[in-house]
Amino acid sequence: MLLDSVLTLLRRHVPPGDVPQPAVPVVPSLVPDAALAEDDDPVWPSSRIAVAEALWGEGFLFPGGADEVLRLAKPLGLSAASSLLLIGAGSGGAPSRVAAEFGVWVTGYEANARLLEVANERSRRAGLGRRAQVEPWDPQAPKFPPRYFHHGMTIEALRLARPQPLLAAASLALKPGGQLVLLETVSDLPLQAADPTVATWLRLDHRAAGVPSELAITEALGRLGFDVRIVEDVSRRDMLNAMEGWRVAVEGMAGARPALRQVAVVVREAELWLARVRLMRAGRLRLVRWDAIAPGG
Repeated sequence: MLLDSVLTLLRRHVPPGDVPQPAVPVVPSLVPDAALAEDDDPVWPSSRIAVAEALWGEGFLFPGGADEVLRLAKPLGLSAASSLLLIGAGSGGAPSRVAAEFGVWVTGYEANARLLEVANERSRRAGLGRRAQVEPWDPQAPKFPPRYFHHGMTIEALRLARPQPLLAAASLALKPGGQLVLLETVSDLPLQAADPTVATWLRLDHRAAGVPSELAITEALGRLGFDVRIVEDVSRRDMLNAMEGWRVAVEGMAGARPALRQVAVVVREAELWLARVRLMRAGRLRLVRWDAIAPGG
């Protein structure tokens, strides 16, 4: 079974090391509710959002969910007196969780219209009001309020935008000396779209083959005057988080009898993660975190 293959691959090939085991998330069933409304979003239909949130937690579309977002946000020293630019708000978990945890005023930005709708509805239900709002942005022409935010965070925003324009727009949005945290998937060598594993990952993750390198992002930050303090490879933790999410979700499927349409959505997401982990295991993809200080501080 493909889902078992995902778990087997993760268990076999996550590099060993003294890495804390991720907390077991409290998630809904991996099998989406048959009553989910159909919609026509080609990247994030409701059924895929439901599967992703079953894996990573409500409001989150990546391994680690809330724990990983708080890990990224903690070094920023956020408080009720500060504001945060958050590019890559997803389905709303990140801005809502950070605002609730630190009291900070978060403005999230999300390019996908379906995710934007879900994120704002989630914020309204949480009663956070303007403390955790989500706005649209254009990856081809990124623009944010100038010199408005104390700090910034981007979560996989470069899957849609080129590094230099996005980082330049983020730099202009930060107050002098503000901190910027980035979490991005990188490829140190160009990916060959003719490779079957690469092609599967690109197709299912709706990406172009031009995945940026760690060096390209670091150099772009430097050209913009950022003081890059930390560049950390977090691939191992990402794979551990992925393994735990799939383990919990697959165990929760025991005895379930999903409809064929539901099974197709789950299998598609499993194929995506199987391809991603194979590429990470081979060193062709990595997940990297940057901490940098904006110029003028």
